[in-house]
Amino acid sequence: MSSVHSHRSWNVLNPSSQAHTVALMFLVALLSYLAARIGGSMVVRPQMAWPLWPGCAFLVAVLLLTPRRIWPLLIAAGFTGFVLYDLQAGLTFHSTAWLILSDTIEVLIAALGVSYSFEGVPRLNSVKSLAKYSCFAIVLAPLSAAFLGTVALSGDYSLRWKTSFFAEALALLTLTPAILSWMSPKQEWARKRRGFYLEAAVLMAGLVLLGYVALVAPARSNLPVLLYSLVPFLLWSALRFGVMGISTSMVVVAFLSVWGAVHGRGPFTGSEPLRNVLSLQLFLFFAATPFMVLAVLVEEERETAEGLRESEKRFRLLADTAPVLIWMAGTNKLCTYFNKSWLDFTGRSLDFEMGNGWAAGVHADDLRRCMDTYVQAFDRHEEFKMEYRLRRHDGEHRWVLDIGVPRFNQDRSFIGYIGVGIDVTERKRAEEALKSVSRRLIEAQEQERARIARELHDDISQRLALLAIELGQLQGNVPNPSEVAGRMGALRKKTSEIATDVQTLSHELHSAKLQYLGVVVAMRGFCKEFAMQQNVEIEFQAHDLPSPVPPDVSLCLFRVLQEALHNSAKHSGVRCFEVQLWGASSEIHLTVSDSGAGFDSEVAKASRGLGLISMEERLKLLDGTLSIQSQPKCGTTIHAWVPVSSERDSMQAPA
Repeated sequence: MSSVHSHRSWNVLNPSSQAHTVALMFLVALLSYLAARIGGSMVVRPQMAWPLWPGCAFLVAVLLLTPRRIWPLLIAAGFTGFVLYDLQAGLTFHSTAWLILSDTIEVLIAALGVSYSFEGVPRLNSVKSLAKYSCFAIVLAPLSAAFLGTVALSGDYSLRWKTSFFAEALALLTLTPAILSWMSPKQEWARKRRGFYLEAAVLMAGLVLLGYVALVAPARSNLPVLLYSLVPFLLWSALRFGVMGISTSMVVVAFLSVWGAVHGRGPFTGSEPLRNVLSLQLFLFFAATPFMVLAVLVEEERETAEGLRESEKRFRLLADTAPVLIWMAGTNKLCTYFNKSWLDFTGRSLDFEMGNGWAAGVHADDLRRCMDTYVQAFDRHEEFKMEYRLRRHDGEHRWVLDIGVPRFNQDRSFIGYIGVGIDVTERKRAEEALKSVSRRLIEAQEQERARIARELHDDISQRLALLAIELGQLQGNVPNPSEVAGRMGALRKKTSEIATDVQTLSHELHSAKLQYLGVVVAMRGFCKEFAMQQNVEIEFQAHDLPSPVPPDVSLCLFRVLQEALHNSAKHSGVRCFEVQLWGASSEIHLTVSDSGAGFDSEVAKASRGLGLISMEERLKLLDGTLSIQSQPKCGTTIHAWVPVSSERDSMQAPA
């Protein structure tokens, strides 16, 4: 927790104009004079010993609450009030000069040391902050001032030095923290409930009453043992109200005890006034110190707890708005928290999910595996990942990827787990769909390889074997020259036909025309060759294409054309087909149409044959689409389009 206010807003008394500064100076001078008068009213005469001097403590508090740029003006105003009181009290110029010098050193050491140590108004909400404040304000500043202030007074120097030190240290230990607490930002007070003020009033009333009885009442009734009656109230103020409570309470106790001692009442009276003053100071100092430490510890614990609650509140707010399922578990493996997304997903209340209740929603086939993974990871304090089916509020079991991470304290002690669940059902379905597609594509490859093998074996190989036999017969039985010429012509024709068929088969596997002459020439050539092989008619048209067409787009559309024509020739029942290829608004379109038997397109989509899958997958890789329009006895049109970048649309290729 931070022990200071923000650097920009630490000035509580921050005058915004010259007039405000002058008014603040006048107010500081007046209050400093009154503080000096209050201190003067508590002096032990005729020894002129102050058990408690509030003037410097008040001025230090004022400086810590104001910007440093006006400190010289406020110090001058405060010392003006001090000097005015000293002159009225009849102090000599020599004594007044020494006292002002000692006050100057004390105020500067305390204000500058604390201000720079805390970078503003100190908040005594931790032992560290109290130690820093004590170093400058309660030790160094009174210690330095005591050496000079004692010079202004007569008597035993050692005893005078001690009383001077404790007079300043007591005020800085009690009054300055009290003023700083009273001047805390208004919004901190506004958040307090009415019961807070009622409790504080009861505490102060009880403390004043008991303090009067123990410290101010006539001598016959104030026994030293009555001082212990103040302890419960001091504990009450420290535990319930922190630094503000104990500092205010100690100011009340200090003024009551000093008032009683000055007027010859209470336990701190006797024949030696200076030693009585020192005894009173030691009582107040060593009574205030442990209770101040206790109050600081209470505030530190309270702010730590508030910080944890605020952190937990922010975490829960963040967790409840997160679009994932979040859970937490303690060291006993039982779940202690589920966020709103989890509860909305399962449709169950937090009470039903707590502990091991969440396992009731896990699919029966996944429960054992899930729990084994969960328990083993907990025992080893290791991160784990597991996938299981969790029942949703509508009864559907959804696949959830659950990731659990161990949690540790700052001392690395294990405190449980935090996990997040993500609905991966769609991913699982996509993976499964991809495995069907992959299996079908492999089957298609095997079928294509089998077709090529059959053509090579049943057609090309057999024809080559017959050609070899005929060549052997020609070599073994050489006919007359006229027969040789005729036989050689027939063999040359067969060789040419075999070469043509091999070339056609090669073009189907990879078209060199597509690479070197472009998609238009390659498609036109394929349509012509396919028409000759299948004894069909194909009308091919192309126009408005960008130049050049990207190679990946050309290959994709070429394969779609091959698959579409093979399917049309096989299933349409007609001998005439129409192919159109054109470009329009950064897109390239391809249609293959026939007027044949057609089919039910909905049935075709449901069956998703290998040819359709192959065409769709090729187009998806290029962000393209495939559509099929067909009805029984009304023909079929296969339409594919692929987007192309506008940078390639500047030139048009010839049709």
